[in-house]
Amino acid sequence: MTSNKKSGTRAASPAKATVPAGRARRAPDRTNDPQRTSADIIDMATREFAEKGLAGGRIDVIAETTRTSKRMIYYYFGSKEGLYIAVLEQAYSRIRAIETQLHLEDLEPELALRKLVEFTVDYQLANPDFIRLVMNENIHRGEFLAQSKTIQQLNVPAIKAVSEVYERGVAQGVFRAGVDPVDLHMSISALSFFNVSNHHTFSLIFKRDLESRAAVAARRANIAEMVVRFVNA
Repeated sequence: MTSNKKSGTRAASPAKATVPAGRARRAPDRTNDPQRTSADIIDMATREFAEKGLAGGRIDVIAETTRTSKRMIYYYFGSKEGLYIAVLEQAYSRIRAIETQLHLEDLEPELALRKLVEFTVDYQLANPDFIRLVMNENIHRGEFLAQSKTIQQLNVPAIKAVSEVYERGVAQGVFRAGVDPVDLHMSISALSFFNVSNHHTFSLIFKRDLESRAAVAARRANIAEMVVRFVNA
């Protein structure tokens, strides 16, 4: 065993060295977890693009916030536009994934339709970034959405779910025939979308608190009732 001649104390064994008090351990290198890094980038980019649009969103802000680099972002997504498309794909994937867990097939047609409408209203209220992304993409006339086969494929199950509920209702005589499922889906989306897209202007003009629990519950119930009455036989 050797000793420190200047202090008279024993030298610390390197194998047993500890981190000094008050100093945090260095975070693991996230480049070894590309899936997590990619997900973090998309989450931050969602907020950036939803707030500022494609033109205003800044890659350097996304890189700084996620503790990555612009070079890494371009490595994963190719370009700013590639990242924007990935953000759109993730946004649509989330809502469609949850829709598949509603198990509408287990409910009677009218209850299933109400559940679908109420889910859509609640999801869009809870995810305003999704609405802002859709609004931004409409400013671009769907230019980038058109480049994504993923998004186009994701919307097929959404229409199928509406169609199956509606057709069961028609078969049981509770829904009237002749309603286009795509049009029905659009009506549900439009009524839910307005709650977020026009929230600030509508509440200001008509002096209404649209964020209270009572207001949200009443609006959700009214939208569901309107949709159900539209298709009722």
